[in-house]
Amino acid sequence: MNYALARDQYRSSRTAGLSELSNPHEMISLTLAELRKSVAYLAREGEKPAEIKSRHISRALTAVYVLQTSLDFDRGGEIANNLFRLYEFCRQQLLREVKADGAGRLVECRDVLEDILDAWQSMT
Repeated sequence: MNYALARDQYRSSRTAGLSELSNPHEMISLTLAELRKSVAYLAREGEKPAEIKSRHISRALTAVYVLQTSLDFDRGGEIANNLFRLYEFCRQQLLREVKADGAGRLVECRDVLEDILDAWQSMT
């Protein structure tokens, strides 16, 4: 299987269940929930299998990217700027986790994400 075919199959399999979500609010809610889930796993104490850890880091970084690029800075103003900073803080902590220097503050990220998700879900 060539690279382009594998890439296209991966993309279509990753978005297969998301095509049913037509509501952007629901899409952000799902992305936040998945990000929180991965960060919570990574923030837990103890050793983690490398493959699972890598998968959660990859998912979390993808979610951060989706959330950051979905912000509307023109209409969102200060709130959008603050959310971008919070997502960026979490992204930086995830990158520290990749480096495995033990300095990541993922518990703080998890707590912030829980607050954002609660606020986001209360807007429905």
